[in-house]
Amino acid sequence: MDLDSRGVPGGFVASSEFVDAAQAQASSLGFDPFKVFVEHPIQDRSDQEIVHLADRYFSEVIAMISTSKF
Repeated sequence: MDLDSRGVPGGFVASSEFVDAAQAQASSLGFDPFKVFVEHPIQDRSDQEIVHLADRYFSEVIAMISTSKF
């Protein structure tokens, strides 16, 4: 929220397990940040699988941090 209020685009990346929690937090704060949800789970994946996920969601993350809501 702080960065957004200064005009710095940002957001977060989380696994799909946290979609509901993110929505609840956004509602309670009155702030809806950019977000990218990746496939869950993360912790049990091999390095190669993590690289594949990063490649798969790369363009969404770049769009998230290069887009301003203003």
